[in-house]
Amino acid sequence: MVQPCIITVAITGSLPRKENNPAVPIRVSEQIESTHEAYEAGAALVHVHVRNDDQSTTSDPDKFAAFLDGVREYCPDIIVQFSTGGRSGTGSERSGMLQLRPDMASLTTGSCNFPSSIYENSPALIRRLAETMNEYGVRPEIEVFDLAMLYNAAGYLDEGLLSGPLHVQFVLGIKHALPARRDILEFEVAKLAQLMPDATWVAAGVGRYQLDVNRWSLEMGGHCRTGLEDNVRWDKSRLAASNAELVARVADLCGDYGRTVATPAEARAILDLQDRSAGSPW
Repeated sequence: MVQPCIITVAITGSLPRKENNPAVPIRVSEQIESTHEAYEAGAALVHVHVRNDDQSTTSDPDKFAAFLDGVREYCPDIIVQFSTGGRSGTGSERSGMLQLRPDMASLTTGSCNFPSSIYENSPALIRRLAETMNEYGVRPEIEVFDLAMLYNAAGYLDEGLLSGPLHVQFVLGIKHALPARRDILEFEVAKLAQLMPDATWVAAGVGRYQLDVNRWSLEMGGHCRTGLEDNVRWDKSRLAASNAELVARVADLCGDYGRTVATPAEARAILDLQDRSAGSPW
């Protein structure tokens, strides 16, 4: 059977600002509303960064808590994934919100160059983040920006720092990291099958590559990520009106590839996640 497609919506991110696109939700109340709209359009998983009022990215646990409470009220079964990315803090700051026990959190298993900076994830920091996720029962999503990160994740799995089955995201199209090319995605997915045959995967295309990567993922049997974090434009001429619009675009595409849109319950089954909307433990 062809597996339903889990649509992940990355609602805000660390870079797009309201002056670039007024649709980008910044305040927690805006993020909750945008997530609810995306959920109704077909998103089963939401990837979350939070912002200060000046639009700078932060790791403030209070903002994450407010988001989690609001989303649980309006989208009780959606899978909530917090970002532990480097733009929102350094060191232990990046794990401070994990005590809130979201369903998932991002875990980048290596360092790489970004367009104008280094995305730094030392082995010590990776280990600390993974240990904190284990402590609070938070399932990691492995973020892969280059091939070494995939092999690093396999190594952490072998030593027991991570527990399988893993969910892996391939990020394509960031300058100085993995180019957005289908043959590269095919190579990475083939290596994933060799290293971790029970893993699931999703791919994210950044900027103008978002739609191409959505199509490749659907055809190759993976899952899709979309949202204003990755691409504030629908095409070269028009800004996307909302996260929900981008989710609806992927939902519409699913039928072209014989895929259905995964409900949150189906997504939890695929990812081996329990429903924590009522605060239940793993």
